[in-house]
Amino acid sequence: MQLYLPIADLPVNIFLVLAMGAAVGFVSGMFGIGGGFLMTPLLIFIGITPAVAVASVASHIAASSFSGALSYWRRRAIDPALAGVLLCGGVTGTALGVWTFTQLRALGQLDLMIALSYVVLLTTVGSLMFSEGLRALMRTRRGAVPPRRTHNWIHGLPLKMRFKRSKIYLSVIPVVIVGIVIGFIGAIMGIGGGFILVPVMIYLLRVPTSTVIGTSMVLTLVTMLFATMLHAVTNHLVDAVLALILMVGGVTGAQFGARAGQKIRGEQLRLLLGLLILSVGVRFAIELVIQPADLFTIRELGASG
Repeated sequence: MQLYLPIADLPVNIFLVLAMGAAVGFVSGMFGIGGGFLMTPLLIFIGITPAVAVASVASHIAASSFSGALSYWRRRAIDPALAGVLLCGGVTGTALGVWTFTQLRALGQLDLMIALSYVVLLTTVGSLMFSEGLRALMRTRRGAVPPRRTHNWIHGLPLKMRFKRSKIYLSVIPVVIVGIVIGFIGAIMGIGGGFILVPVMIYLLRVPTSTVIGTSMVLTLVTMLFATMLHAVTNHLVDAVLALILMVGGVTGAQFGARAGQKIRGEQLRLLLGLLILSVGVRFAIELVIQPADLFTIRELGASG
């Protein structure tokens, strides 16, 4: 069944888009991430221009994150104070990201920048997460004791605040900076940033894993809602029909994903997530190498539109 997308200006199979939304929603719920790093490339691969894909996927990420965050809130696995500080930076970063997005589109460099950003970011983060997850899995099988986490220079910064739910005493400076970076990247690339935020919070900020995923989803929910509003008002690139279909599939899939994620051990989740991120990055790199002419054609069309 074909459905015409007014902003994307092409017909798509509604069942294919629904299935994509459900699958990415499942991944979102399982790993505690927005899923945009997977959905945006999938839309680009089926012919939707990168600019429209990035702007429209933000609403899908927000819907999936809302569904997942609600589940974690019921289990008291969200730190409200930590989420609030993250959002102070996240909202600022999102606004800056949308402004940069608009400037790059005006210069005709947006689509190429999106493609290059995906290749660099996903292959780097995916490789690091996969290798760390593999080492953790091997340690578990050998029965080795995991290395003890020690405080780093970040924990010596001023303006400290006590986050009671997470049971940590930490400076708000790195938390706000992390929020800014995640918001900025999310607005430009159409990703929630959870696959970056979760490892940073665990390994750099030393936030307990019991509150990391739920808190991450709150940041993703608010920043992606804000990004959707800004993209709709400033760039007029949000395809409401596409976003609605993705949201329906995403909300459904996220509930099943959250349940499945509770049955898999932490090191296995990190290994699987790292492999998934790396695979998408490699796939994007192949597209960039094999079909550079198509990317430049898309870039020019996006600039002229």
